[in-house]
Amino acid sequence: MSQMEDEYLKLDNQLCFSLYAASRAISRMYRPLLDELGLTYPQYLVLLVLWERHQSTVKELSETLDLDSGTLTPMLKRMESAKLVERKRSTQDERIVVVRITDGGLALKERAVCIPQTLFASSSLPAEEITGLNKQIKKLMKQISAADPAR
Repeated sequence: MSQMEDEYLKLDNQLCFSLYAASRAISRMYRPLLDELGLTYPQYLVLLVLWERHQSTVKELSETLDLDSGTLTPMLKRMESAKLVERKRSTQDERIVVVRITDGGLALKERAVCIPQTLFASSSLPAEEITGLNKQIKKLMKQISAADPAR
């Protein structure tokens, strides 16, 4: 094995590990903040989408969040029980389930603004750097998804 190939296999050179470790660190930081809101991280992601759009179909949520309906449906049921969202079948097509944010879900928006603010403050990075990093990661995801034959 060449020295270059040996370098490829060092843990510190693995982008996948850096992304994984960063994701875990961010999740640990978010956990107490989400606990205060009574939310799991995936529920927070659903609310982020609905705070922006006010409503979405289950299919759109599934595609946007890259979650299968087997994961999404029980979570949405729990969120509906907590009065954060409401689910209704479309009047045009009974197969389509529309998810709308409720006043209870909207009320959490003001309290949740501290979550991204905490990430910015904890990172000590300028907002432009975090924004740039996010754009680069999205670009990488898009390229990898385009090359993935399973997608």
